[in-house]
Amino acid sequence: MHNVAVMGAGSWGTTLAKVFADAGNEVRLWARRPALAQAINQTHVNADYLPGLALPESLYATSDATEALANADIVIFGVPSQTLRSNLEKWTPLLPADSTLVSISKGVESATLKRMSEVIADATGVEASRIAVLSGPNLAKEIAGEQPAATVIACTDEERAKLVQHAAAAPYLRPYTNTDVIGAEIGGACKNVIALACGMASGRGLGNNTLATIITRGLAEITRLGVALGADPFTFSGLAGMGDLVATCSSTLSRNRTFGYRLGQGGTLEEAKAATNGQVAEGVISSDSIFRLAQQVGVEMPITQAVFGVCHRGVSVEDMIVALMGRTKKSE
Repeated sequence: MHNVAVMGAGSWGTTLAKVFADAGNEVRLWARRPALAQAINQTHVNADYLPGLALPESLYATSDATEALANADIVIFGVPSQTLRSNLEKWTPLLPADSTLVSISKGVESATLKRMSEVIADATGVEASRIAVLSGPNLAKEIAGEQPAATVIACTDEERAKLVQHAAAAPYLRPYTNTDVIGAEIGGACKNVIALACGMASGRGLGNNTLATIITRGLAEITRLGVALGADPFTFSGLAGMGDLVATCSSTLSRNRTFGYRLGQGGTLEEAKAATNGQVAEGVISSDSIFRLAQQVGVEMPITQAVFGVCHRGVSVEDMIVALMGRTKKSE
């Protein structure tokens, strides 16, 4: 049994708190708002993010970071990617020595173009071997509902990856290990951008041929970027690559796909935000940082560039499609 702190009580953080509790660990879930923590403890439901879903009675929520992190040997960071650094600045003095730090946020930091594991290492000063990444085809609502799924725990220290793997092995979630942190993170960050493109295409009424094309060519450009940054190309054919991409691009539960769908129907960014419970999809922010990262390392990412144009340069979805289809012909 492990002592697990989950820092962030959104839908994915709460879901993973449930997973680790169901796997037999002692789990404390940190919520930013005291009222939410109190409600979770009283009702055993996170009504704000997972309404109607019963949480284990053993799961304890708190808004006190000191209490949440006390004696934790596994710490899971579940706050949005662009706020991770500012939260870590407050949490770092509270982190137990030699605890394994796990990132579940998927994105690239806008200001620095760093991956989330790099942000954690930079902000906390811990060595990279203590930092793991959890990624895969993991739609929160389905896993919270105990539908069978798999995930990947990536860490350069394989023994730490195995430690988290065993701690997360609930009856309905099968974790695999990998040592390719870069590949897992690039796959997780970029798939949100490709999911926006799939949503836009669906919103325009385009069918399965179009979606299959976007997913396949999307995977190709994700792989190019990952390899340029030092990732193992085989990672992108696995759960953290193709698996995560297909789930996020195909499901109506995906916030990024839903956001893109509204844009494809002609909605504005504000209207798309309203359609996703007032939240901006991660891919909107990531399309900018990933496009700039690709330019920095000299990698061509046409779908990402097109999504960036729609989200940040006022390009219409129709013009985006025309531009993509009009690109210079080449060998696959």
